[in-house]
Amino acid sequence: MQYIITFSAVILGFLFALVLKPQKKKNIKLLLAFSGAFLLSLTVLHLLPELFSEGHNHVHEGEEAHATLPVGVFIMIGILFQILLEFFSKGAEHGHVHVHTDEHNELHHIPWLLFISLCIHALLEGFPIHENNNLAYGIAIHHFPIAIILTLFFVNAKMNKMMIFAFMFSFALMTPLGTLLAEQMHFAQHYSKEISAVVVGILFHISSTIIFESNEGHKFNLAKITMIVFGFVLAYIIEMGHSH
Repeated sequence: MQYIITFSAVILGFLFALVLKPQKKKNIKLLLAFSGAFLLSLTVLHLLPELFSEGHNHVHEGEEAHATLPVGVFIMIGILFQILLEFFSKGAEHGHVHVHTDEHNELHHIPWLLFISLCIHALLEGFPIHENNNLAYGIAIHHFPIAIILTLFFVNAKMNKMMIFAFMFSFALMTPLGTLLAEQMHFAQHYSKEISAVVVGILFHISSTIIFESNEGHKFNLAKITMIVFGFVLAYIIEMGHSH
C-alpha cells in the first residue's frame, strides 16, 4: 500500500497537469503550502519523537550496538545535504523550476542535474516510510503538486511528451524504491535511525521552505494561512488516531 500511495501521487499529478492544464499558479501554491504544513507536522509529531525516544531501538537481535554520533548531527547533515541537492535542482523540491531553455523558451532534452537531484531526494524520502505508514501520505501530498508544477513547466517548454513521461515515471518510482531498499538492505536496517535522522533534516528544510516562502512582498494572505493551519490540524488528527 505504501508503494502505491507514493507512486500514484506523482503519476496523478502528471496526469492532472497534462489533462486539465491548470493555469492558476495561486491554487498550486496553496496546495504546496498545505503539503508543506502537513509534512512538517508529521515530521515534528511522529518522526522526531521516535528518533529521540529511547524505545527506538534499531539494533536487531544477534547484532551488537554500534557507536554513533548524536541524532541531531544526522538531522543537520540532512539539512545540509538538501541544500546541496537544491544547488543542482534549483529548488524544484519546493515548487521552483529554473531550467535553461533556448531562445524560443523550449527544452529539447532532459535536464539531468535536476533529474538526478530530484531522484536522490525522492529515494531518501522513501527510507523511513516502511516504519512510518502515515509518512507515505505526507510524501504523497508533497509530491502531488511538485509533479503538477514539473509537468506544466516541461509541457510549456515544449519538451517531448515521451521524455516528460519517462522523467515523471522515473521520479514516481524513486520513493517506493527507497522504501523497498530500507526493507531489504541490511545496511539500511542496521543504520535506520541515522538514515531516518538525515531524512528528517531533508523534510525539515523542504517543508519549512515551502511554508515560509511567502507570496509577493513576503506577505502571508488569509488563504495561505488557512491552508497551513489545515495541514497542521489534519496531520495532528491522523497522528493522534494512529497513536490510539
